[in-house]
Amino acid sequence: MARTVHTSLLIIGGAEDKVGRATILRRFVRLAGGRKARIVVIPSASSFPDEVVETYTTIFGRLGAPAVVVVDPPSRPAAAAEALVQAIDDATGVFMAGGNQLKLSQLFVGTPLADAISRAHARGAVVAGTSAGASIMSQFMISLGADGVTPRQRTSQLSSGLGLLPDVIIDQHFDQRARYGRLMSLVAGSPNLLGMGIDEDTAAEVRDGRKLTVLGSGAVFVVDARAAVSDVPQARRQAPLLISGAIVHSLPTGATFDLHTAKLIGFVERHPDVSVKASSQAPDDSGHAGSHAVAARRRTN
Repeated sequence: MARTVHTSLLIIGGAEDKVGRATILRRFVRLAGGRKARIVVIPSASSFPDEVVETYTTIFGRLGAPAVVVVDPPSRPAAAAEALVQAIDDATGVFMAGGNQLKLSQLFVGTPLADAISRAHARGAVVAGTSAGASIMSQFMISLGADGVTPRQRTSQLSSGLGLLPDVIIDQHFDQRARYGRLMSLVAGSPNLLGMGIDEDTAAEVRDGRKLTVLGSGAVFVVDARAAVSDVPQARRQAPLLISGAIVHSLPTGATFDLHTAKLIGFVERHPDVSVKASSQAPDDSGHAGSHAVAARRRTN
């Protein structure tokens, strides 16, 4: 009798806790096999890949995982290197760090390394990504866009992602960078796709491509515009968009959600750990202090 394979994605909104309980990263190590885990870290999106590797190697080691293997092709042709492909083929967990998702897309999408990541996911290895590493999991990835609450015409752009989670557009740092408007505008233009915005220090764990479970200190925002009315075909560039009738779901930790039916499955009240550092003070994806949040506070003061 054939063994049933369950797939797992851990999609992280960025700035996940690395110094406290590290709930999200601890979950990744557990899904990867704990002390038997074979973890690959992909730091390619970052401008500081060495620091990223050092940070996550230390954290995953503290959480019980053995040595980490690094996959960081210097160019797109290098993404066909047999040794790098084999490292992912051998992995039980793949972790994509944050940075610039366009850089990640240019290096990986459509290459043998991307095929290896898809194979790893299909055979049951957990694939995780934070910030840029989260965005690239969808088939259509947000590659640029203006922050803000009001949806506006043609202020955002989609590029190809890895396609590990089809029919969904993923955004990250969602609450902290006020990305409601850009996600809404993109979903209004492609109403067959669900929008998923993930706060910092928050993750959407997606089981078998369907069941979403939220963990972390923030929330996952899901928008369903399949029955919405919009003026996307007529609106001028930069104009505020009409979007009426979209259904939105704000899902904190303890919520489970069906991505196929776009309906809440259940909710168990779980208060996030308030003793860990706030997201605005947590290290960013390169291991440094949260400079984006500091800058945001300066702009609003």
